[in-house]
Amino acid sequence: MSKRIENIIDELVDQYTYADTSDRPWIIGFSGGKDSTVLLTLVWRALEKIKKEFPYPFQLKRQVYVVCNDTMVENPIISSYVDDVLAKIEQAARSQGLPIFVKKTIPKIEETFWVNVLGKGYPVPNNSFRWCTDKLKIRPTSSFLLEQIDEKGEAIILIGAISSESATRAKSIKKHEIKGKRLTKHPNHHNTLVYSPIKELMLEEIWYIINALPSPWGYDNSKLFKIYSDASADDYECPTVVTNKSHTSCGQSRFGCWTCTVVKEDKSMSALIKNGEKWLAPLLKYRNSLEKERNISENRMATRRNGQAAVTEDGHKQGNYAPEYRAKKLRELLELQKEIQKTNPFIELITNQELIAIQVYWYRDGIFDFKVGEIYAKIFGHEIETENSNIESTIEKQLLKNVCNTTPNDYELINNLLTLQHSKTLLLSNYGLQNDIEKRIEEFVKTELSDEN
Repeated sequence: MSKRIENIIDELVDQYTYADTSDRPWIIGFSGGKDSTVLLTLVWRALEKIKKEFPYPFQLKRQVYVVCNDTMVENPIISSYVDDVLAKIEQAARSQGLPIFVKKTIPKIEETFWVNVLGKGYPVPNNSFRWCTDKLKIRPTSSFLLEQIDEKGEAIILIGAISSESATRAKSIKKHEIKGKRLTKHPNHHNTLVYSPIKELMLEEIWYIINALPSPWGYDNSKLFKIYSDASADDYECPTVVTNKSHTSCGQSRFGCWTCTVVKEDKSMSALIKNGEKWLAPLLKYRNSLEKERNISENRMATRRNGQAAVTEDGHKQGNYAPEYRAKKLRELLELQKEIQKTNPFIELITNQELIAIQVYWYRDGIFDFKVGEIYAKIFGHEIETENSNIESTIEKQLLKNVCNTTPNDYELINNLLTLQHSKTLLLSNYGLQNDIEKRIEEFVKTELSDEN
């Protein structure tokens, strides 16, 4: 082990025991990538050293949370790898008696990628409308962070960023650091401090730690190295030998959501496919279709969700996705899931809870011509429960039909209003229910008057 790496471990030991005598928890943002893996490795080694060498008053009094944010649209290969690693971390921490706790955060159901895109009709993110970072990553992690602050008063976030990786990252680290201080204030959260113990490491040292030092939680780090190698673009050179000829320091690939349309091209996904992961090709094709079809006027509505007009002077619509397009992309996604599950049965591209929420938002938007359950049944050959009960078969509904026998339009209106009310209970919230009901009644009245005229 290099002297520099030993110094970082010693610094972590000092910070954990002497420099900060409080019990403020350490929170490690763990993505499963190379930097967060190295950060956790060195923290783990520091805790082992404290447990072995230090007297009782300094022993492992501070909790360390390994927080992994799952956007629910992660690259399936990375997602599977991270789940395996987190299970190992949790098991090893308990068996070794270390105060390391795994916490996985996910977006709220109404803020997931698919509920926003297919349910609410949000256009997929781009650089000018990058709603995904806040909803899928920042908010879920912030919620956990606030829980820790409420309990302990303060928390310390450990960042696995290295300055050498890019000029932008180096500038960001430099901007927030305080000379002579290990801890800096978090730019967005009160009572939160930031600690970047590995910021001075070089890329070669990062890969040295991964390839040469055994994982303290007993995982095979060569799997991580292979993922990076397979996902590296052909034009990236890997000249530096770290431990042997198979351990070059390649892999600056950025892994993220397989649906990401912020970048023009998903190079890591393309490289993985080229290096043997052919089953990912349909996912890449679907992702490319989201990016390509984003700004087509026929796919969009003339208004945004707040009712604001969204049409250019030349008549190009820039509002939410149209109902027909939402239904089309849901159908394609479910067909893709069915095909993927033939060879990878445990991969779930969209959850049942999201499907239910999508139906809720379709009802809220007055979309009654398309039904999630019907789309699902046509593809999978069986129904998915998108409502708590099948109202069609209830006595109450039959009575309603009888009463409205001579006025079928009234039946449709009342049925839609009941569906709206029921949809709110599915999301455990009645927020906005009155507005939705009033909107539906107004639409009905306008239609009736139009028919009379």
